[in-house]
Formats: sequence, C-alpha cells, structure tokens
Amino acid sequence: MPSCRSLLLLLLGVSLCAAQVKIYNLRASKLPAGLLGTTDGYVKVFCGHADLGKTSVRNNNPNPWWDEEFSYFKAQENDVLRLEVFDSDFLFDDLLGVCQRQIKVGTYSHDCFLKKGGTLHYTYTLSAPPQK
Repeated sequence: MPSCRSLLLLLLGVSLCAAQVKIYNLRASKLPAGLLGTTDGYVKVFCGHADLGKTSVRNNNPNPWWDEEFSYFKAQENDVLRLEVFDSDFLFDDLLGVCQRQIKVGTYSHDCFLKKGGTLHYTYTLSAPPQK
C-alpha cells in the first residue's frame, strides 16, 4: 500500500505533466451557402474530452474570422484537438466539417478542408510542461 508521501508525489507528478494549449486565429474561407442563403458560421472547440466552448456566430459571411481564443490548462502532448464547424440555422445547425489532430509542443498553423466545402484555418500553441 502506498504511503501518503508517495501518493502526494504521484499526484504532484501528474499535475506537473500537464501543459497549456491555446487555440486562436480561427478563420474560414469559402464556406458553402445553406438553403437559407449565406453561411452563418461558428466553431466548437474540444481538446481531449474537454469542451472548450464555441465561437460567436458570424452571420451571412462565407469567409468569417473569429476573435475568440481558447485555452486549456490540462492539455498533454498527443491529446486530440477537435474543431467542429457549423452553419447556424433556425431549426437545426448543419455540421460543415470536423478538423482533428494530435497536438505537439510548439506553435502550429493548419488548414483543414471541410467535408461540405470550405476551409478552416487555425493556429495552436502547446507549451512544454514544467520541468520536475
């Protein structure tokens, strides 16, 4: 049975392995027009199992740029970053596409081609975890 001291060291070690990921510079280009006209786009952001939130809706804009930044302080290298792009509509929101990738330490910009057309551009930075 582990002692209280070894349990504390284990808990401290786990918390020290986590790092911060920041997702920013979200923009899309050439989003497809919906049945009701131009796309009203927004993005939902996830890292691992964490729901980090969603951007505001950019109405009637096939080339939206979002100001929001998303941070997650329990990220780890190789967690999956998932971005879901939607067209906001009156009855239900239409999923335009999903972008996924395992995150790595550093700063990276990516272009993701959406299943229903258009491209999502985004940048993320994953900081290195603190040294033990």
